[in-house]
Amino acid sequence: MIYNRCGASGLLLPAISLGLWHNFGGIDDFETCRSIIRTAFNAGITHFDLANNYGPPPGSAEENFGRILKSDLAGYRDELIISTKAGYYMWEGPYGDWGSRKYLTASLDQSLKRIGIDYVDIFYSHRYDPNTPLEETMGALDFAVRQGKALYAGISNYPAEATKRASEILRKLGTPCLVHQPRYSMFDRWVEEELLDVIDEEGIGCIVFSPLAQGLLTNRYLKGIPSDSRAAKPHGFLKKEQITKETLKKINKLNEIAITRDQSLAQMAIAWLLKDIRVTSVLVGASSSEQLSINLQSMLNTYFSKEELEIIYNTLNME
Repeated sequence: MIYNRCGASGLLLPAISLGLWHNFGGIDDFETCRSIIRTAFNAGITHFDLANNYGPPPGSAEENFGRILKSDLAGYRDELIISTKAGYYMWEGPYGDWGSRKYLTASLDQSLKRIGIDYVDIFYSHRYDPNTPLEETMGALDFAVRQGKALYAGISNYPAEATKRASEILRKLGTPCLVHQPRYSMFDRWVEEELLDVIDEEGIGCIVFSPLAQGLLTNRYLKGIPSDSRAAKPHGFLKKEQITKETLKKINKLNEIAITRDQSLAQMAIAWLLKDIRVTSVLVGASSSEQLSINLQSMLNTYFSKEELEIIYNTLNME
């Protein structure tokens, strides 16, 4: 495993980290979850990323991870970076959503109880709250660190301007912003406009999620929409209408490029993100240990020639 420095901090994160957004909830097979986490740790993945609402049902991913931590990894706590987040809807009433100090503080206490630990390594504000003063939200992160319930503070899904302001507030409080977690993939490049420059200037690390665009950047959709795929299901983030003829054309062209690199499309998509030194780590999900092991091979070739990059960008810009 390759370990990269997270921004200007002293913390190193694995180039590939494991996200528990999908496939680790109460509706999923527990032994499969356990196998994936063991495979990840044995491969050198030290960072496991959670959030209060991961499941379904919400909170169950933290509970399952806590069970596995206790049974399989209890003796390795000091070798792990465990993160969680609060910011999206979690419980009824006015105090179970967004970015108030009340919600973030209560949510972290609940997360620690579900996981069965005294502290998390990174606690995130999961999304920018335009209706709560940023000083309050960042103050809640600083409070968590000063309580000893988190070692580092992070933000996720924040636009560039809010990221810069959040960083300035946290720096003045004495708890620098460690990391930003944005959505980023070949098909979703919004961070390239401003955000990557801001985090670089501020000395903030960057760990990206949805690197495979909810499965689009895999071989699953080369011939259309499989009946058992995410896009075929009525719920979820990937919709049928997103998979247009133009998108399928791009996917197949990118797959041709991946083949010339001796990589799968998914491996190339992850490697493409890791080529940027501003990207500390890529969060991958997994539905099996085999899938995780295959995606870990992305690190074997993260070099892209100028010609390859030109073909990739031309493909992504096709109409």
